[in-house]
Amino acid sequence: MQEQTKHTFHPTFDSPRDVWVFDLDNTLYAAECNLFSQIDTKIGEYVQSLLGMNATDARKVQKQYLLEHGTTLKGLMAHHSVDPHHYLDSVHDIDFSPIERDDHLRAAIEKLQGRKVVFTNADEKYASQVLKRLGIDDQFEDIFDIHEAKLEPKPKPEVYDQFISKYGIDPKRAVMFEDMARNLIPAHRLGMATVWINTGSIWGEADHDPDTVHAETDNLSRWLHAFLNR
Repeated sequence: MQEQTKHTFHPTFDSPRDVWVFDLDNTLYAAECNLFSQIDTKIGEYVQSLLGMNATDARKVQKQYLLEHGTTLKGLMAHHSVDPHHYLDSVHDIDFSPIERDDHLRAAIEKLQGRKVVFTNADEKYASQVLKRLGIDDQFEDIFDIHEAKLEPKPKPEVYDQFISKYGIDPKRAVMFEDMARNLIPAHRLGMATVWINTGSIWGEADHDPDTVHAETDNLSRWLHAFLNR
């Protein structure tokens, strides 16, 4: 997708918004960093080792559990009693060097008035490392991670309810930034303004409902600066 030189803003952004909810992966950093590719490989290796399978069969199990349970982890827990902490530590043991400090993004986030929270399907340990690499680890009130969500992933509606309840958020004052279009659907239903970070991936566009997206961009930092300067 080509970023428009001039941004236009949905009327919903004229309403008071003072809660800023950020997804982590492929939202706060560019998808070109390709951390997911490393994690995907680690998941495959974990399944191989756990079940004594070759790479091809492990891949089939990995994707079957993803389809049936929402995450590979949930499938491994259901069928093989896997410890989620051990699993997440293993699959997040990756090279973070592709992520570089982003002072342009930091400058925009610093200027946002109100509360700022990271809402991720990853765990806090991993998320903290990503935020530190970006140079924005001091910009957020908290990280709502997969453990806080009782190991249930976005876009399950109950996870959004837990998120709102924990922080006492009025969703009608919140803006959510997310690269997975389907994860914005529950946020929109709750009254949040939604910004889709379109990375051009098939996975990110899956179940995309244009009626639940108030803004679309391929660059979070650029969108934030345009929003702040509108």
